[in-house]
Amino acid sequence: MRIFIVGPMASGKTTIGAQLAKSLQLDFFDSDQEIEISTGVNINWIFEKEGEKGFRKREVKIIDVITKRNNFVLSTGGGSILMKKNRINIKKGDHIIYLKISLNNQLKRTMHDKTRPLINLEDKKTRLKNLQKIRASFYKEISTMEINQDGRSSSHIIKEIISNIHEGQHGLSEN
Repeated sequence: MRIFIVGPMASGKTTIGAQLAKSLQLDFFDSDQEIEISTGVNINWIFEKEGEKGFRKREVKIIDVITKRNNFVLSTGGGSILMKKNRINIKKGDHIIYLKISLNNQLKRTMHDKTRPLINLEDKKTRLKNLQKIRASFYKEISTMEINQDGRSSSHIIKEIISNIHEGQHGLSEN
């Protein structure tokens, strides 16, 4: 089984992905963490030295390597879907879960976060809104399941995902 978690930054992809992998007894990977492990530096450093373009090249390589495995959950970076090669690899998954989050909750979760180079600026709200406009259609295009996580516990979300997986539902769920 190969499960991908996609969605905007701060939507809970890493938290949900790790818990889902544990529940299903699958390996867990987070593309950002894997990039940091492989380079020995943090994402901010990569953005500072190589820019977003350099980071995206690294992201494509990591996702490509992980996609060749089996029995995993991969939480992807929010912008991973911008690269066509990543979308092609992610579509190879058995289940692609789009974790949705409202702009207000996303802003609350990132307000004091300095680890996200794309929003390290004064007007985070406008930046997050713009990123969502650009990326939302890509998330929808590749997902087999949509989960709105606003105001819901991670355990409830995990139960819903597992239920959909076990029922073999590939339709979209808005709960």
